[in-house]
Amino acid sequence: MAEAIEADVAVIGAGVVGLGIAHRIRATGRSVALIDPNPASGATFAAAGMLAPVSELHYQEEDLLELMLESSRLWPTFVSGLSGTGVTTGYSTTSTLAVGADAADRRALADLRSVQQAAGLTVEPLMLRDARQREPLLSPGISCAFDIPADHQVDPRRLAECILAGLAAHTPSDATWVPGASRGFQLAAAARRLLWEGDRVVGAELSTGQVVAARETVLANGLAAAATGGLPEDLHLPLRPVYGDILRLRVPKDLRPLLTSTVRGMVRGVPVYIVPREDGTVVIGATQREDGLSTGSNAVSAGGVYQLLRDAQVLVPAVGELELIEVTARARPGTPDNAPLLGRVGAPDGAVRGLIIATGFFRHGVLLTPIAAQIVAGLLDGSADDRWVRFRPDRFSPQGALAGRGIPTPSIASTKETA
Repeated sequence: MAEAIEADVAVIGAGVVGLGIAHRIRATGRSVALIDPNPASGATFAAAGMLAPVSELHYQEEDLLELMLESSRLWPTFVSGLSGTGVTTGYSTTSTLAVGADAADRRALADLRSVQQAAGLTVEPLMLRDARQREPLLSPGISCAFDIPADHQVDPRRLAECILAGLAAHTPSDATWVPGASRGFQLAAAARRLLWEGDRVVGAELSTGQVVAARETVLANGLAAAATGGLPEDLHLPLRPVYGDILRLRVPKDLRPLLTSTVRGMVRGVPVYIVPREDGTVVIGATQREDGLSTGSNAVSAGGVYQLLRDAQVLVPAVGELELIEVTARARPGTPDNAPLLGRVGAPDGAVRGLIIATGFFRHGVLLTPIAAQIVAGLLDGSADDRWVRFRPDRFSPQGALAGRGIPTPSIASTKETA
């Protein structure tokens, strides 16, 4: 067997959350082995990139609000830390417009605004003429409009490219360089299982048979986290795939800009959003379904595509004149309470050493990337923020079952001995 690749931290999963965590860890001077066969090709590839703590406040999900607001506050600093790569992120602080199609949609949005205001959030009603002055291509038939100044956006694909470029910006003479890894950090393989020495996680075995030895391992591979071998005994990661269809369309030059703000709409009680990009395209989404169509594949729903185009045209009729250039479906990792599984197993008492879990971000992965990275970095430094203990990854596991114990999987030492 090949000699183990050694790094300070192994980050399993290179979606936007894993990438953000790797970036933050590298900023502390640690070496990072980033393990993923296809970085940013899952939910990150399809994500619209709305940074919307206000719009994403849902009934009975109020516990998430503090986490979302804190992450939103971190975004400007997070983006500024990515400068110098030559790749822009598409980050924009232009406020979001929420609009309704008919009287029932107006009442629904007004009711939601009451909940948002009760939580201390700012949602300002707009006169329809003011909304259409701001976005002239909005339908004259919309029933209401609200301004949400705290909801912004970023381009997840460009963000991922930017972070990867930043991670590659070092040399073999740097302490952050991981010998044996592509560009000193990247391993294009899946993690087969976690490896243990006694009661501590000490790295991972890859699908190629390669072993990665690490002082700390971060499991951030989305839906695949629950199927990773070598998880602590009795740990239950209740992840479910929630699929969404996303459309990308090119705006003809004579219609640019189609919009300058993200438009989140309600059409006959069904949500739809239209997100403008700097390159003259727009993203339209997002359906939400848990059928998986073709046995869990990323198959696109014909009905979902029809629904999105139909409802988007109700709000912005010119959508019918755009060029459809991409239709994508991806699964997001949902949890029973739609909140992430984030932290150490068994924390604060009896925590499993060497392991941090960061998955289950569902609709909020892009928004929550900076706070997830900050929480993980704090745990690596031995400082935990008590505010986030409610999101501990073993909260759905049997009480008292997790006292820092591991299941009997081969350790790095025993793997070497039998090679």
